[in-house]
Amino acid sequence: MILRGAEAVRYLAKPDPARAGLLVFGQDAMRVALKRQEAILGLIGAEGAAEMRLTRIPASELRRDPAALMDAMTAKGFFDGPRAVLLEEATDGLADLIGKVLREWRPGDAQVVVTAGGLTGRSALKKLFEAHPNAVCIGLYDDPPTREEIDTMLRQAGLGRIDPAAMAGLAALARDLDPGDFRQTVEKLALYKLGDPAPLSSADVAEMAPASIEAGVDEVIHAVAEGRRAEVSPLVRRLEAQGVTAVALCIGAMRHFRSLHRIAAGAEPGRGGFNPRQERMQRQARQWGVSRLEEALTLLVETDLTLRSASRAPAMAVMERALIRLCTVR
Repeated sequence: MILRGAEAVRYLAKPDPARAGLLVFGQDAMRVALKRQEAILGLIGAEGAAEMRLTRIPASELRRDPAALMDAMTAKGFFDGPRAVLLEEATDGLADLIGKVLREWRPGDAQVVVTAGGLTGRSALKKLFEAHPNAVCIGLYDDPPTREEIDTMLRQAGLGRIDPAAMAGLAALARDLDPGDFRQTVEKLALYKLGDPAPLSSADVAEMAPASIEAGVDEVIHAVAEGRRAEVSPLVRRLEAQGVTAVALCIGAMRHFRSLHRIAAGAEPGRGGFNPRQERMQRQARQWGVSRLEEALTLLVETDLTLRSASRAPAMAVMERALIRLCTVR
């Protein structure tokens, strides 16, 4: 069974212990790790790992010892309570073995939680979990966290009273930050508000927000969005020297141009409260227009596919050429 959207969010927060298995996959390793952590916590509780009700098996170990997964799933623990087996970084090559284990699962066995990177629609591992009558398949993509996901993070951090303007600011940060960085910001806010009965305000969010949101990446993306072609190559060289990858730069550009497209199409109206880039992005969206933003997104998707393919072309050179072409599109 495959779950998407709000259903997936709710399931990861409280997985069904009667299921045989759960697959969580996605290109963003941090997003997958956070959701996997949430699912494990929902399955076995906060003390589950300490009570040895969680068994971790790296995919590389399973290739050396194919029986390890079955043994861990059927083993009996010293403590009462649900158990889980976590198989990390699985690939299609393990689909047959995992399928055999899931077929042998019985009530009382540990639930098999599998994580994987980006899987295609033809992936054997993905098809296995989608078709299994007692397993769940959840794909995580590069879209920003939904309102429900943000609400869940805030609730888990103990932040219950939040001004609408502060929520708008958090939504803006969620679009700009990596999942791990956003969760750290929420945890900082929880510590900042510890013992303070007043609702979380937009000023609090501004105080705890990172001083620079991937400043280097933002700088080159804004240069492209504003047509400052001469600045693109020097900025890309500087990012490359700092260790920024072409894929990370492409993901950042796609997020930015998707936001511009939503603004230009009227699907993302202006918000009050803390949003440091709002006016600048609205101006960029007006200058581009919907049709040219769609051209830009098409180019970025093609570039992303090239970067993730088996092409031997220098990745950063491919990305730099795409950014320069975007200046031309504008």
